[in-house]
Amino acid sequence: MVPTSTRDPSRSRRMRRAAARRPPTTERRKEGAEPPRPSARTKMTTMASPLPPVPQVSGCSRACRVPGCAPSQLRRRRHRSLKAAAGLPAAGISTLRPRRRLGDGRRPRAAAASLPGLALVRSVVLDIEGTTSPISFVTDVLFPYARDNVRKHLDAIYGSGETDDDIALLRAQVERDLAEGVAGAVPVPPDEAGKDEVIDALVANVEAMIKADRKITSLKQLQGHIWRTGFEGQEIKGVVFDDVPPALGRWHASGIKTYIYSSGSREAQRLIFGNTTYGDLRKYLCGFFDTTVGTKREPRSYYEIWQTVGVDRPSQILFLTDVYQEATAAKAAGLEVLISIRPGNAPLPENHGFQTITTFAEILT
Repeated sequence: MVPTSTRDPSRSRRMRRAAARRPPTTERRKEGAEPPRPSARTKMTTMASPLPPVPQVSGCSRACRVPGCAPSQLRRRRHRSLKAAAGLPAAGISTLRPRRRLGDGRRPRAAAASLPGLALVRSVVLDIEGTTSPISFVTDVLFPYARDNVRKHLDAIYGSGETDDDIALLRAQVERDLAEGVAGAVPVPPDEAGKDEVIDALVANVEAMIKADRKITSLKQLQGHIWRTGFEGQEIKGVVFDDVPPALGRWHASGIKTYIYSSGSREAQRLIFGNTTYGDLRKYLCGFFDTTVGTKREPRSYYEIWQTVGVDRPSQILFLTDVYQEATAAKAAGLEVLISIRPGNAPLPENHGFQTITTFAEILT
């Protein structure tokens, strides 16, 4: 038996003829007509997508790394999103708050608290006083040693090339101070007046500068030369906080370059870190900056440091200090900044707007 179709042949012929007469879909849509509404599936896909569209670079391939390229940006964003979802640390530096013990002695789990932009940090610049070292080491050890030995130092090497340079810098500074009416400044007589008269005037000016804690190159250079005698004779040892040497070692091992920026001379900085109670820490340091690049409260100084350390952007430098005005200047130059809270440091202004740390152990690589 041959099966017969239940479909009406005449109806099928009519449908085929109607389809043949109907124009294509794109032609049927009138100009200015409302576009078709997206399906429910399209809506769900669009809402779930976390990546906004980015421009396509002409001739781009999947391996392209051109800034602004769509595949390149999408890959990087997806990579960061996947790492964040998996709880993996980003490259660079983040912070970890110290663990506190619970009542039964157990330690709660602590997660790394990422600081904005620190994943890109490639260099660290450290202040000394109140950051790597106690303020008391500077005020109670270094300053008194320089003050008490300035006459002895000048008298011992008076007439040497180094001392002549020191005296020339001090003379120039004293002349400016006298013109500006700075308290404690006294005229320095010419060399023809005799060694003792010149040294007496220099000692009076240096003592006044130390008392006022002035951050000037002439004073800092002379202090560095005086401290050198103390370090070489084992009369002085550099003091740093306990958390500083391990942090320097971690950063060095991870390829992050560390520098020192202090108002003290570069020679004084090398003496402090080369003769600490933990040994010679200079092996972890890549360089030293002093006031020859500018004062620490001027943004221009940090711009000069950025140009020197060899990173592409100032935001790749992390600066640590205990002084709000220095933090503000560094931030204005584009550096990332953390303020160090140490015993004996001066209080910060309310609502200062900077993140703070109490130990270098909070900074992870």
